[in-house]
Amino acid sequence: MESNEQPKKGTISIIVDIFKRSAGAMLVPVLAVFTAMLVGALVIWGAGGNPIAAYIGLFEGAFGTARALSETTVWATPYIFAGLAVALAFKGGLFNIGAEGQLALGAVAAAWIGYALPDVLGVQIPGFIHLFLVVVGGLLAGALWGAIPGWLKAKTGGHEVINTIMMNYIALNMVSFLLNGVMKDPNPLNVIARTPLIASGARIPAIIEGYRFHWGFILALVVAFFIWWLLWKTTLGFEIRTAGANPDAAKYAGINVARTIVLTMAISGTLAGMAGVIEVTALNYRHELGFSQGYGFDAIAIALLGKTHPLGVVLAAILFGAMRNGATRMQFMTQIPVDVIQVIQALILLFVAADAIIRYIYRIRTSEERMVLTRGWGG
Repeated sequence: MESNEQPKKGTISIIVDIFKRSAGAMLVPVLAVFTAMLVGALVIWGAGGNPIAAYIGLFEGAFGTARALSETTVWATPYIFAGLAVALAFKGGLFNIGAEGQLALGAVAAAWIGYALPDVLGVQIPGFIHLFLVVVGGLLAGALWGAIPGWLKAKTGGHEVINTIMMNYIALNMVSFLLNGVMKDPNPLNVIARTPLIASGARIPAIIEGYRFHWGFILALVVAFFIWWLLWKTTLGFEIRTAGANPDAAKYAGINVARTIVLTMAISGTLAGMAGVIEVTALNYRHELGFSQGYGFDAIAIALLGKTHPLGVVLAAILFGAMRNGATRMQFMTQIPVDVIQVIQALILLFVAADAIIRYIYRIRTSEERMVLTRGWGG
């Protein structure tokens, strides 16, 4: 009997330890959100609104009805993918600010394959194969755009922050050129920069008829679990985390740090590209200029709020999706500017980034490992 009981106690202890570590890691972000909401209430009051009514409206607009909940998942889906992209780069000691451009290129590649490839090949592509090609094309576009600054970092020491910012400009202006030129919808009634609709076989269907809640959200949750498994259960994940924490020690241990940097940025770009692919195949069915504006930059805040952990990223993405979706209802109930939501998001990021303030206010001891976000030029 004793030999049978001991493993059970060990398993329970492991589960309790994991829960304690997770709860401890999420304590500061949760308190940061709470503190930002309190300060945000003062901002709302200063703008002439009722903070209680504003937050009730925000909650109702995000979760109050089935349709509101559906729209919150729609907003959260690209946030999850883009947040995972930035968080994975952080784990590798890299700061990927290029998610915005990687997302846009993934979307435009997916849109082109979705509407133009059958005409180019001169054959009708079966639906499943067409969707597969659309997804793979978008992922490769994002991976390539992420791998380039990774290669520059690994081979020349060029800082990935500067390189990804510059590549954002290249990607976004390139997409603008294409959507206003050769890829613009030729329909004479169309007056905006957008592609034609992709083929029906290249679309991801909605889960519930009449709602925009689609399978892309479920896929985002699966990918988040996969990234957790990759980082903590595989050799590659160990190499990414080791190279991010201490590249000199990683080299001494026999890890090819240059290869790991390029691979980390390529995977990060793939995740960002997937955000664009899902928006094209599951939601808009085309790529439209400016549809993704801000996703890549909000992803930085989401990755920080989630402490660069895939589960934390999912929760942070849902929070940001809820705030974006509930903002209209909040404005309707209080008549305050919808920009207040962006102020609250900025406050959340401020308190998460300056976690020493939160620890001082709530008297929390520093016990968790600090994140290595990026390294210097040539580091």
